[in-house]
Amino acid sequence: MRTDRITDEKLHSYTEITERALSKIIISVPEEGLLRRAAEDYLSMAKNYYSDSKHFASEGDLVNAFACLNYAYGWIDAGARLGLFDVGRDHTLFTLSK
Repeated sequence: MRTDRITDEKLHSYTEITERALSKIIISVPEEGLLRRAAEDYLSMAKNYYSDSKHFASEGDLVNAFACLNYAYGWIDAGARLGLFDVGRDHTLFTLSK
């Protein structure tokens, strides 16, 4: 049986990490490029899930708030790994390819 729980502290920590990641993102593909729409969509999805997390947290629903942060980070990390986002070679916050 698992004994770990989603606490306010854990949610706050993951929220801060997601905020730091979002603040570093710069769309790196040209506006005229085929991947621009994908990059904008990835960033939009990440921001929307982050916003949803804030909403659920304000309602006291820590499980869904935490889940939304994980989805947000999935979009962020995927965009960074695909090269849609310039994240300044930050291998701490992002899973970048070599």
